[in-house]
Amino acid sequence: MYNLLKKIFKSNKKLTLKEKSFLSIHNNTDVSKIFDAVSNFNETSEIRYVGGCVRKILNHEEVDDIDLAVNLNPDEVKECLQSNNIKFFETGIEHGTITANLGKKNFEITSLREDVDTDGRHAKVKYTKDWLKDSARRDFSINSIYADKEGNLFDPNGGAKHLDEGRVIFIGDPKKRIQEDYLRILRYVRFFLSYSKQSHDLSLQKSIKKNIAGIANISKERLISELKKIILSKSFLKISKDSFSLEILKTIFPQLKNLNYLDKLNDYSKSLFNKKSFIFLISYLIIDDTDNANYFLFKYNISNENKKRIKFLIDNYYLFSEKDYFSKKNLQRIYYFNDKSYVIDLLDLKIFNSKLVSKKLIDLKKYFEKFEKPIFPLKSRDLLDKYKVKEGKDFGQKIKSLENIWLNNNFKLSKKEIDNVFGN
Repeated sequence: MYNLLKKIFKSNKKLTLKEKSFLSIHNNTDVSKIFDAVSNFNETSEIRYVGGCVRKILNHEEVDDIDLAVNLNPDEVKECLQSNNIKFFETGIEHGTITANLGKKNFEITSLREDVDTDGRHAKVKYTKDWLKDSARRDFSINSIYADKEGNLFDPNGGAKHLDEGRVIFIGDPKKRIQEDYLRILRYVRFFLSYSKQSHDLSLQKSIKKNIAGIANISKERLISELKKIILSKSFLKISKDSFSLEILKTIFPQLKNLNYLDKLNDYSKSLFNKKSFIFLISYLIIDDTDNANYFLFKYNISNENKKRIKFLIDNYYLFSEKDYFSKKNLQRIYYFNDKSYVIDLLDLKIFNSKLVSKKLIDLKKYFEKFEKPIFPLKSRDLLDKYKVKEGKDFGQKIKSLENIWLNNNFKLSKKEIDNVFGN
């Protein structure tokens, strides 16, 4: 009877937006299987949502990643998942994280921890069952909010209140927290741009400036990873109005020479900004008339494919002022030897660097967004048979000559042009 009344009560209850959001995760993913598995593991086992997904729900943002915290150690988590036939990976186990995979979606499950020792880069931790100790080691109060399956909060550091007030506050002494992991300076910038409704605290500004040299302790991989999160955040353009955040980013990444241009972006570029890839945006921020961009590529480890894309933009940037560079014919040639995304990036880089956006550039971009790369119509074997010639360097040069004629003639090639090249 009690359960029936409970169901009737729940069905009549008007859900809050927060409750609807947690219910949506429950309904649209298989996360409940993990909750059930952990909850039934033993008499004291608990699991909660934590970090970004809770923060985003409370701030009415779209939730992408779902992070979970448990009061089990990693071995117990693995045992729990195995006994419930839940697939998992151990890629983050050195940090106490097991990644469960359900319904083509990954869920990071991290054991509660407390810091034993820190060196500015990494922390030595031990596992705990104490939720308060786990919350105390987190960086900001807005990242230390936990929630159960129904969305009931466990918020020991007042993060929900701070989020509502638009305050980005370190847990404990900011100086100490920064010295534990200097990457928190960049994390502060990211969260301030995204959530703050207040001015920077003066004492915190001093702590950051005094400790910013400690960034040298952070690996290049971690720095680039955090920079990517900052640049791809929806609030990144606010940095042009925030002198302190701008100063910090320029101090840590002096190669971002074009940061000052963000407040001069034309309206079209502003509307496009959050739709562009990190590689394009970093290219826009580092490419100028010097070797600055090449030094950035030398300093930071970027994949060969992304390095190739940036170098392509660097090499072509120097040609932007050439007559007819942005003609349809020239861009078709570039597209033919590269890829559609490369041409779109060229056009966008020109647009981003223009005070006013020309209709010509917009029309060219629309054209190439729909344009499909043509296929050279001639086959070597057919030409060898028809013109009774042999393979070799001379034949290759003739094929290249025909390809150039075809490219320069809007992808058209006459029989007469072919005959002329082969001397008939």
